[in-house]
Amino acid sequence: MNLLDVTIHSVTQGVRNMKFENLEFTPMQKSDVEVLTPIMKRAFDEDSRLYFEKSEGGPDGYDDGSFLLKWGIEANSISYRVDSDEKTIGGIIVFIDKEKKEGALGCIFVDSNIEGKGFGSTMWHFIENQYPEIDVWHTETPAVSYRNHCFYINKLGFHVVAVEGGRDNRFDAQFKFTKKIR
Repeated sequence: MNLLDVTIHSVTQGVRNMKFENLEFTPMQKSDVEVLTPIMKRAFDEDSRLYFEKSEGGPDGYDDGSFLLKWGIEANSISYRVDSDEKTIGGIIVFIDKEKKEGALGCIFVDSNIEGKGFGSTMWHFIENQYPEIDVWHTETPAVSYRNHCFYINKLGFHVVAVEGGRDNRFDAQFKFTKKIR
């Protein structure tokens, strides 16, 4: 894929919708929070069930929309609602430092009902194609989230660069990842 493979699909009220492979990316708006919150909740709750031995859990505000408002709408981020076949399936939030040519993946989530079908990888490839000037990407995830590690390392090409926290509680440890493009 290259930048030419990303096409502008439509413009609605000044918001550009972009098609990439089989997905549609729309800059996140405040009105998207209502539809994205239950999707985000299902995605994070599935991780909690798998790795934290509890049925619910995620970052502060993942279940009431305040996380998406804070980081996807109000922060100095770039965020997208992601649709497949006209159905919202997830979202992605990134932070770009053009001066340093570095980016950070703040959050990526796909509805747990459709995980494992390549949507997350496609979402990430869209981001890399949208921001080709970025030389290094960073992200982090809980150390116990094995599925996330496999996704970042095996699917997206990130490398673990540090493990922080967790000395007293393994659930508090975070893996720090970096992907060098150039």
